[in-house]
Amino acid sequence: MSGTPLVHQAASLLLRHPDADWPHRLHAVTTALAAAPGRRAEPLLRFCAAVTDVPVLDLSARYVATFDRSRRRTLHLTYYTDGDTRRRGQSLLRWQDLYRAHGWQPPADELPDFLPLALEFAARCPAPGRTALREHRAAVELLRLALRDHRSPYADVLEAVCRTLPGASPTDRAAALRLARTGPPTETVGLLPFPRRTAAHPHEEETVS
Repeated sequence: MSGTPLVHQAASLLLRHPDADWPHRLHAVTTALAAAPGRRAEPLLRFCAAVTDVPVLDLSARYVATFDRSRRRTLHLTYYTDGDTRRRGQSLLRWQDLYRAHGWQPPADELPDFLPLALEFAARCPAPGRTALREHRAAVELLRLALRDHRSPYADVLEAVCRTLPGASPTDRAAALRLARTGPPTETVGLLPFPRRTAAHPHEEETVS
């Protein structure tokens, strides 16, 4: 595996919760990326270097605080466009149908819009996977910007993912929100269109106790 699929697979592994297998996972990713040509792997290697000496338990706590306790930094893509609304169920079904249409069955214990799953799918099935990521470009960019504002090393992982998508990234959250409202600038007919954001969309910082 090389090029964009390698970036997507590596990002998928790095964005999963660091558990007992984390040291082996990190070593495998670092080794694969070190042999990759070009500059696409640089943000991922920066992340690997930043966390290599962090104890697993500490990194696990940091992961939970980063992704599980803030709505602005959730790893569930449809939340950025649908929030906790009824239409999110239909968006999740579209993700599930996309996976099944290409013979891929993700784990049953995770929602299908979980970014690490979407990235793994993109690595295994590049054409439909990249299309799905492009159609959720706004969600990915909003997460990247939120992680940057949070000063999280995980921002580098999202930076690497965004570099695999066509066109320039939004420079700030306002621009990313405009993208969420209008959809990608190209390929406007696709599998997972962006619904228009409503005023009730929950996008404020929330701490989960």
